[in-house]
Amino acid sequence: MRYSSAFIPTQKEVPKDAVMPSHVLLLRAGYVRMVGAGIYEMLPLGMRVLHHVATIVREEMNRSGAQEVLMPALLPSDYFQESGRWESFGDILMRLRDRKGGDYHLGPTHEEIITDMVRRDIKSYRQLPLNLYQIQMKFRDEPRPRAGLLRCREFLMKDAYTFDMDDAAALESYGRMRDAYHRIFQRLGLSYRVVQADSGAMGGSTSAEFQVLAQNGEDAIVACRTCDYAANVEVAEARPTAPGDPSGDAALPMGKIHTPGAHTISEVVSFLRGRARPETMLKSLLYLAGDRVVMAVVRGDHDVNELKLARHLGVSEVFLATDADVERVTRAKVGFAGPVGFDGEILVDRAASRVRNGITGANETDHHLENVTFERDYRGKVAELRLVIDGDGCPKCDSHLQLYRGIEGGHIFVLGTHYSAKMGASYLDDSGTKHPVVMGCYGIGISRLVAAAVEQFHDDDGIAWPMPIAPFQVIITPIGKDEIAQQTAASLYDDLCRAGVDALLDDRDERPGVKFKDADLLGIPLRVTVGKRGLDAGALEVKKRTEREPSMVPTADVAATVSRLVVEMGGRLSPRVAE
Repeated sequence: MRYSSAFIPTQKEVPKDAVMPSHVLLLRAGYVRMVGAGIYEMLPLGMRVLHHVATIVREEMNRSGAQEVLMPALLPSDYFQESGRWESFGDILMRLRDRKGGDYHLGPTHEEIITDMVRRDIKSYRQLPLNLYQIQMKFRDEPRPRAGLLRCREFLMKDAYTFDMDDAAALESYGRMRDAYHRIFQRLGLSYRVVQADSGAMGGSTSAEFQVLAQNGEDAIVACRTCDYAANVEVAEARPTAPGDPSGDAALPMGKIHTPGAHTISEVVSFLRGRARPETMLKSLLYLAGDRVVMAVVRGDHDVNELKLARHLGVSEVFLATDADVERVTRAKVGFAGPVGFDGEILVDRAASRVRNGITGANETDHHLENVTFERDYRGKVAELRLVIDGDGCPKCDSHLQLYRGIEGGHIFVLGTHYSAKMGASYLDDSGTKHPVVMGCYGIGISRLVAAAVEQFHDDDGIAWPMPIAPFQVIITPIGKDEIAQQTAASLYDDLCRAGVDALLDDRDERPGVKFKDADLLGIPLRVTVGKRGLDAGALEVKKRTEREPSMVPTADVAATVSRLVVEMGGRLSPRVAE
């Protein structure tokens, strides 16, 4: 492709709400444009990257034995009503009606539709196992679409579904798909971790996320520094600590202290000037669980794991109580709640239950209680409620956990019979007995991975694409007005195209500085600079986007060198005619 004929509308300014690096850089470099909140159009460069990601995913899915289908994006409500998700999906479901008043929605996921497809034709165990997948747009009415392609209302996704006779066979399918996902993420050139995860609204049991490591990732994950344990913090466990008293003192008489304006843990610690530490304080948070208001108590240096709290309470989710609810049940302003004297259900994290002589809210504005000890001064149900933190003990070995930020790029589930039992997707075994098929679900956010790659691979100058998914593998940059340099660049471009290198020739009449800045912004992995000085010396500059200094390569060897580097960096050669 010649730059002069390419549609690459770079821009200097981006919307003020674009703060994530991928959002900023994909807009600035002309990969995407925003049409509406959470809605983006893919421009030619963006389509090239999207196509490379989808191709790798498709190849590995086919290699795993999956068969590709395409299900509709516009769906009748009947299927979600049959599974119970028409109501449970809530406001995130994009609903609409046709001219006859029929209820429809845009597919956020396709478990029900694929289950219907299978139940129509799969009748015998001889037809199993089965693995079907699609690459399809998904639609979700996100309440706060943000961060560009990382959180959209419309996005491209690969979703696959396996169908097996029993749990053991389903786990075998799960293992094959897990292996396929490893190959996909390795071929994409991404640094990632596989972590234990929650199945969420999809249902099921066994679940794992493929998290792309990124400093600005929206997910917190932990991984052991020694063994292979890794998990999303929502479901992560820490090695239980031995019972002990952080204060190290015998239980003292409880008393009330005046703490005017000290609402938070840090404010109370500062106010008391050395009399308190976060780990010897009790943080009391009020939650709504259905129609109940409950109190969760954790140590001052810990946070409540709301997923674990919801499970202990037997509800699907919990919500922090409003300020009005807090004041109604504690008769105090927010920031002064505590378990002593609280007239309601209390859950206490195990670590908090071991705090002796702790400090907590007094359920009285501008007051706290000191020397509070569990069971003597208050009671509650003890459970594991807190989020794990960096440095916690690993639950599988003697090492410790390290905290990372990540972006969920893929999620794999064993669904069991969650959908098949409800929707009558069954088979007859060799004795003629009917059983529901056991399902698995496997998703990859293809458009999301475009942004995730940028979050992982960028610097102050722009994007730095991994070779396997870059829009072009090399950019040839002739500089100056020298006619021989221009001819050499054009000839090199032709040679590289014939060798199978996907090249971009910057044939614009621009200053060298502009060309270099644009090359860095676009993130092309290799750059060849063609100028009179280099030609006179018999060598050209070949520079990797991720390295500061170029290498000088004899002019006659440049095409072969670039071809070799493309392969070494994970790319493919596909011979073609120069455009």
